[in-house]
Amino acid sequence: MQDSVDAGTILIKEHTVLPEGLGVEIAAYATGWEIVKNLDSYALGRTIHNAGWTFFCMVGETESIVFGFGREKSIRTAVTRILGKVKLKKFNSLEITKVVSKRFCGMPYLRLSARSRHIQDSATIFQPAADVQVSDRPLPAAA
Repeated sequence: MQDSVDAGTILIKEHTVLPEGLGVEIAAYATGWEIVKNLDSYALGRTIHNAGWTFFCMVGETESIVFGFGREKSIRTAVTRILGKVKLKKFNSLEITKVVSKRFCGMPYLRLSARSRHIQDSATIFQPAADVQVSDRPLPAAA
């Protein structure tokens, strides 16, 4: 896979525990985040599943629009904005779902969409990322 960000690119929070022997190539991308270089979201999900782990997909997407020249700089700015928007959510990875470059009145802009993902070693209950504190309050009883 390419080093640039495109649909299917996965970013993983630094220090996220991954299954041993996964064979994932990662590189630093933004503060606290790394980019998966050799696998897209589908291949990474399949690899994680084969290791007996789970790669959750969270509901909903987050979008960022950046005006300006320079595709790579615009992408990096859009990704940084999205990471800022979803900073408090309890996930450890992010999937880029759409990167669209267009023009409005001659001015180039880029629209980037992403959704939260989460890697964990159990499929039974969502386990929030370790650096996020979760209340010890019991969950309400099911209706």
